[in-house]
Amino acid sequence: MTAIDLGLPELGGLDLVPTTEEPQKAKDYKSDQEVRWCPGCGDYIVLNAVQSFLPTLGLKRENIVFISGIGCSSRFPYYLNTYGMHSIHGRAPSIATGLATSRPDLSVWVVTGDGDALSIGGNHLIHALRRNVNLKILLFNNRVYGLTKGQYSPTSGQGMVTKSTPMGSIDTPFNPLSLAIGAEASFVGRALDSDKAGLTQVLQAAAEHRGSALVEIYQNCPIFNDGAFDVLKDKDEAAQRLIPLKAGEPIVFGPQGEYGVTRSQWGGLEVGKMSDIGEANVVVHDPTITDPAYSFALSRLGDQNLTHTPIGILRQVSRPTYDDQARAQVAEAQAARKPDLQALLRGKDTWTVA
Repeated sequence: MTAIDLGLPELGGLDLVPTTEEPQKAKDYKSDQEVRWCPGCGDYIVLNAVQSFLPTLGLKRENIVFISGIGCSSRFPYYLNTYGMHSIHGRAPSIATGLATSRPDLSVWVVTGDGDALSIGGNHLIHALRRNVNLKILLFNNRVYGLTKGQYSPTSGQGMVTKSTPMGSIDTPFNPLSLAIGAEASFVGRALDSDKAGLTQVLQAAAEHRGSALVEIYQNCPIFNDGAFDVLKDKDEAAQRLIPLKAGEPIVFGPQGEYGVTRSQWGGLEVGKMSDIGEANVVVHDPTITDPAYSFALSRLGDQNLTHTPIGILRQVSRPTYDDQARAQVAEAQAARKPDLQALLRGKDTWTVA
């Protein structure tokens, strides 16, 4: 399948998904820039996972673009040997939308943080998701503003004491996955910065997805919110709290598989002991359910205390993408008649003012 002719360079006749001639390695995606984050920052782990994962795509580096906003995570483009852009606060999804629409030969990724994406960038994020632009959005969530030195963010828990909330935050925090599903995102997943295997698996699925894919990554900030996700990294605690999602399998978790997810009386989902709910009543995970109510209910199993935390792919559905449809309209207009800019500007109805 080749790109629709928009009068753009085809980069040597590459297909829509160009492939490399020789196998790549993680080192091929490391730039010559010194990586500068605070010691112990979770961003190091995520960067390593991404650099190790990108060679598996089989794409040429010049056909991969990373666009970021403002924040610690937004330094990503400097550290990857691909094309990239360190853009402006909250606007990365909008810039990426234009790029993905005009250049179908590119794999476009957005790297953002909970403050960048969910505060000043909130509208840009939800509209990119509802349009189903062919973007892969990595949302680093450390539940704090790290770059600006520790103010509370849209995902900070109620009661969190920071420099800007000395008596504790009174805001209700966003649930990024619930927000994304509410905006009709066609792919939604979650991963931990410390779980390279799990993160890579979700990234692989997101890369293969045609449409908007949002991956929330729980990422530790060792300076301003250290240990925010420690309960999900401790072996004993994690077994009690993490709900691993595997397509086609019953949603069961716990050290001995003693907990399961079942339907609630109001049509949502809830956690119960297997001895009480029975195996027959355990929900079998299916991220391809078109109705977003199911994946939304999954996202609501979690709370700010991380008592129960779904991990993996919550939603993975197929629907037309904005960029494909936009290019199709351009092609249809070109095929129907010779482009006439003045006729387009005048429209069907015109008036002459004396």
